Parts: sequence; structure tokens; C-alpha cells
Amino acid sequence: MNIAPTRTTHPLLDLLPEVAEALAAGKAVVALESTIISHGMPYPRNVEMARGVEDLIRAEGAVPATIAVLGGRLKVGLTPDELELLATDKNVQKISTRDLPVTVALGGHGATTVASTMRIAALAGIRVFATGGTGGVHRGGTQTLDVSADLMELARTDVCVVSAGVKSILDIGLTLEYLETQGVPAITLGSEEFPAFYSRSSGFRSPLSVKTEEEAARVLHAKWSLGIGGGVLLANPVPADAEIPAADITPHIEQALADMDALGLTGKDTTPYLLGRIVEITGGRSLDTNIALVRHNAAVAARVARAYAALG
Repeated sequence: MNIAPTRTTHPLLDLLPEVAEALAAGKAVVALESTIISHGMPYPRNVEMARGVEDLIRAEGAVPATIAVLGGRLKVGLTPDELELLATDKNVQKISTRDLPVTVALGGHGATTVASTMRIAALAGIRVFATGGTGGVHRGGTQTLDVSADLMELARTDVCVVSAGVKSILDIGLTLEYLETQGVPAITLGSEEFPAFYSRSSGFRSPLSVKTEEEAARVLHAKWSLGIGGGVLLANPVPADAEIPAADITPHIEQALADMDALGLTGKDTTPYLLGRIVEITGGRSLDTNIALVRHNAAVAARVARAYAALG
């Protein structure tokens, strides 16, 4: 059964030639978000990281497609100048799925989150997406109902998200429960324990696991060939030599959360603040870990995309 995604020619969609050619030929393509460039890391490390990740994906035999909204256009694959704009222009907004119509209609610039990247990737016909960490249910979410749009998008959009698990600043247990309720497979690669972004261990058993990228690709093929819509979260633990153990990072997270509460920050400003504050508290160690896990996820995503493309 051929379950290749349908690539649209939506009038608002701009595909870089490299990406368009790969999709037309049925080759492996890996989507990449852009919020990590505009709001997740300082300049110039954000540009160095983005270019390095794209090169890493090419070295693994796939084509990178960094996604953003520029001038109201949905960009799938960025030129060097566009990448530089995202990394330096302070007017670039962090946009989730809810923000897409406004940004497009008003001709704005937007760096895409996991949710909006998934939506645009699916529109372009891309099945595999690499990011750093996935959003989830925020701490205290049972009272605030603060749940990342990433989870809703995973429930309805046919894209596999390769991440280092759910960000450590969130309630991982509640997030896994939410994903189960929404029927989203949360699968850990090479481990029985679900990872926690900076750390390989979260204290939660992974709902599902696979041993190899080829097994992960077969899971994607089986899911969508069965007509089961929605995405897959493939959790890829941070490399052991780059991790910050949970016992070390937890006090820093607690301090960052307390600092955020003192400032009264809420909504979409919370995650960029917390990640930036943790970089400050750890003296840059968390940033090094973040870059290492992004690169690792990109390599794994490329291998999954290549294996999935080979299944036809």
C-alpha cells in the first residue's frame, strides 16, 4: 500500500528547490523548527547550530527543511539570508498554530514552534520532523489548564516528531497521560525509560519503545497505512556524554520557575524565559546540552526519514 503523503502546491507555500526536488523524487526530508533559532539560543550560536544541523542531516542522506513564516509566506527550507534574518531580527514573533492565520494575513515574520512546524510540514508532504524538546502540560496544569499546542497538533497531524522527550520544565507524567488520552504513540528509542530533555532519565517508564530507527520507520508506516491519523512522538535520549543528570538540573529548574513566577510571566513567554534563565544559572552548560541533543535528534530523524522513504 502506498501511503506517501500528498504534497500540496498551496499558493502560500514556498519550497526551497532542494526540498521540492527531494519531495518530488520521494527522497527523505526532515523538517526543522525555527523558534529554537529566534528565541531558543543567543546569536551567533543559533546560526551556527542551525547550519550545522542542516549539514548533519545532509550527511545522513536526507534533505533538511527549516520552516518559518516570512513576509506572510510559508517557507519550507531557508536561504542563508533568511536564516540570518530569523536569528537577528527582533521583530520575528514566536508563532504556534493559532497564530498562523494572523501572521500570514498581515504579512508578518514568524518563527515556528513544534505545533506550527508540524502543520506546515504536513502541508508540504513531510513526515519526519526533528526538534529539541517537545512541549507538554505545564506544572500546575490541573489548575491552570496550561497545555502546549504541541500536544493537540500531535493528536491530529500525521508527522513524526523526534525530540529529546518532553522539556524538563514541564509536568512529564501529566504530559504522557495526555498523549495516551489523545491516542498519540509516545515511543522511546533504545530505552525503556522516557527521557527528560537535559537528562536521559525522567523517572517515568516509556509507554512504548523501539530499538532502531528502522523499527521506528516501520511503526510510522504501519500506523498511517492502517488509517490511524495523527502524529508520533519519538523520544530520543540525549547522548550520555552531554546529559545533565536529573539530580543536577532539577534545582536549577526550580530556581528558574521561582524567578519566572516572581516576574509574573505567563503564556508563550514562559518557555523561552525558562530555557534562557537555566542557561544563565548553569553558566552555559545547559546550552551545550541543548545543542548536543538537537544535533543528535537531527541525525536520528534523518535515519528514520530515510528508512521510511525506503518503505515506499
